[in-house]
Amino acid sequence: MDKKIDRRALRTRRALSQALLSLIVEKGYDAVSVQDIIDRADIGRSTFYAHYTGKEDLLRSGFAALREELRQAKLAHRASPERAGEPLSFSLAMFEHGARYVDQYRAAANGRGGAIMEAEIRRALSELVREELRGLDEAAVSREFVVQFVVSAFLTAFDWWFARKPKLAPAEVDAMFRRLVLGGIGPLAAKPR
Repeated sequence: MDKKIDRRALRTRRALSQALLSLIVEKGYDAVSVQDIIDRADIGRSTFYAHYTGKEDLLRSGFAALREELRQAKLAHRASPERAGEPLSFSLAMFEHGARYVDQYRAAANGRGGAIMEAEIRRALSELVREELRGLDEAAVSREFVVQFVVSAFLTAFDWWFARKPKLAPAEVDAMFRRLVLGGIGPLAAKPR
């Protein structure tokens, strides 16, 4: 959306988003209805539909904020003297985001909500990785293959973290992810017997 949104519209969108996030934790995404959302947000049905086409549209709209958060993290990463030039500037910010919204991710992981969230995260991360790999020599390997490899590896690490190691801090899981992806797994593989 290029047009400026007024404060009242921003408050309405924020209330709807917060209502959806809290309902996802309580009921799971698939069980939440538009009526549940508007009741929780105390907003009329026509107001809801003036902003969104349905609950899926509302869920997807929340990922615009994530994209902006990751872009800001990328800029901060580049500005940091000790991290400037390091690839995959999105990873720590995404793990930190996941830690803040762990209950929502877990509650929506199964069913339609999980598929929507994964698709939106995949799209956002693919855009960022593509930007970072602009100078990749495609004679050795396709840039798009590398993009999908990195994003898939990240999503696998993200899912593993939520399912198996929730006590790890975002920085710890990020360090493991970066070590494997940036260094490759070759040196870690067992020697053939």
